[in-house]
Amino acid sequence: MTTLHDLDLRQLEAFAAVISAGNITAAAKALDRSQPAVSRLIQELEQSLGYLLFTRNGPRIHPTEEALQLHQYVQKALLSLQQIRLRAQEIGQQQHRPLHIAATPALAAGLLPQALATLGLQNKVHIISESAEQTAHAVISGEADIGLCSLPLEHHAVDLHWIGQSRCVVALQQDDPLAKETHITLNCLAGRRLIAPWNPLRLRGRFEKALKKLKVPPHETIETNSSANILACVRAGLGVAILEPVTAWGMPLEGVTIVPLEEDIPYFFGVITPQGRQLSLAVQSLIAALETAAEQLLSSFQRLPAAEHPRVMRLLNQED
Repeated sequence: MTTLHDLDLRQLEAFAAVISAGNITAAAKALDRSQPAVSRLIQELEQSLGYLLFTRNGPRIHPTEEALQLHQYVQKALLSLQQIRLRAQEIGQQQHRPLHIAATPALAAGLLPQALATLGLQNKVHIISESAEQTAHAVISGEADIGLCSLPLEHHAVDLHWIGQSRCVVALQQDDPLAKETHITLNCLAGRRLIAPWNPLRLRGRFEKALKKLKVPPHETIETNSSANILACVRAGLGVAILEPVTAWGMPLEGVTIVPLEEDIPYFFGVITPQGRQLSLAVQSLIAALETAAEQLLSSFQRLPAAEHPRVMRLLNQED
């Protein structure tokens, strides 16, 4: 069995470089090594693992299925080692500790930059943009110092600082007849193609239930896991969207008009930190800056105390 001592870091770097570059010549240039040296490292890694990583056809090489499977783990490991190197340098130079932030894509792009812009940060900032579940996990595991995530956020390993509430909106192509309205009802969307987030367990499930309750079925649906993709599809005239307000107002897209939704379908998000961790001044400042940014960005924003989480979840479950 291959042991950790058998896995040479230079071999893994060469392997990752060849996968990324597509050939040994380009990988050797990226690594500042000779082409024979990189070829030798690949061959040694193959011998150590006991299976081929690349098939060779003259000067061309192609990764095997095993190589593609291995690459995802090697890439993560190399990135982690790079982070260790950077953190070690910062510790040795007594630099400010980086501020690690995890956030869902909507909050990372629509709200977080506005909050960070108000801070005179001395720290480096690392932003991890993941799904709601992965964002919460990054905070729970201590990978992130602070997280911005949609509800639910009740977990014994996190401290919830406050909950934000704002009404959902409708996104339309700018020349859509409904774009001139001051408010749009769900009934106005009858028969329209809906551009929707793919996850039925979050916001999508809630507005679909509201549409069904009013007997307003969409004509058909395009699904995506990105609010930015939703706006791009709307701009292209592929349909309309019921959208969380953070992306709608925080990432305005030319050619797309945002109109408030008449029915109150609230969007809830929260700010969390690892439970029991002493908060740095940077994290404390960001918690306050996020609230200020949300007040300025979202016209219907309400700040709810963390103690309101059970009530909010009861309200959402009643909708279900």
